[in-house]
Amino acid sequence: MYNETTDLISIEELCSILLIGRNKAYELLNNKKIKAFRIGKTWKIPRLSVDEFILSESGFNKKTD
Repeated sequence: MYNETTDLISIEELCSILLIGRNKAYELLNNKKIKAFRIGKTWKIPRLSVDEFILSESGFNKKTD
């Protein structure tokens, strides 16, 4: 079912995964490059949306003919 430690990550974990700073992380979230939501002032970032972002930016999810 739901596993809090793997399904949702924090801003700090996002920065660590992507090797970026907090400002860049907030920019990606605010520009909806990474799908996430807020509860109050806290961002909730699905790990799946980070994986999708990485695949889309790397080009690995594109079909080859």
